[in-house]
Amino acid sequence: MNDLAWMAAAGPELRIDWARMPTYNTIMAVAAGAGLLLVVGLARRLLSPHRVEPAGWALAFTALGLVLTLTGLHMTLTWPLAGQGFPFDNVIFGEPSLAFGVMLLVAALFLWKRGEAVNEAPDRPELVARLAGPLSIFVFGMGLACFGIAAAGWKYQLFAAPPQEPISGQFADQKWLEATFISGLYVLVGIGAVLFPFALRTPSGWIVKVIGVVWTVAGVLFLLFGALNYFTHIGLIINTS
Repeated sequence: MNDLAWMAAAGPELRIDWARMPTYNTIMAVAAGAGLLLVVGLARRLLSPHRVEPAGWALAFTALGLVLTLTGLHMTLTWPLAGQGFPFDNVIFGEPSLAFGVMLLVAALFLWKRGEAVNEAPDRPELVARLAGPLSIFVFGMGLACFGIAAAGWKYQLFAAPPQEPISGQFADQKWLEATFISGLYVLVGIGAVLFPFALRTPSGWIVKVIGVVWTVAGVLFLLFGALNYFTHIGLIINTS
């Protein structure tokens, strides 16, 4: 029985020592969703003839990158995350957030220092493809990791909420439902990441459009789900303290 299944079986008297159980995938989900949307937005800008404002994008990527890097690093290095429940958060949320956060910070640094070179390039998509080529290997690898997370979520139903959690807890007896939803989000992110290296070969091809669609959908859903969790997680803390 996984940890969330154990929590769900504990009944309404479940009590959690929240001092030993830090959980902040709320802000991580919001930042990850916003980051995906910004990456798609910047890509569309780069593929258009319009000028890119490097400083604005650098500031946005830095803000989100710091949130994801700091929280992801702490969650990744804190093993296990807590003595009871959610020990797999280190792998599922911590490591992907850390990877995405670092990539956003690297992109922010480049835009801040050399962003004008992108505007001055006679062929911006080709320049961006050359610059992003080496990093695309890591993006591809994290895409495969997203598929692994999704498969684990489906097999072990890791994302089922306990009945003490508002809204999501109403489906505690249907663990497959939230597992399918969250795993589906990771699949969408993984599809875009795995296709990323191939999109760099033809920046104006159909692969770029597919990546734009899957990352936009995943970004919106991650952002909204993270925002909703600010209510559901507060309710869970109150109901189990």
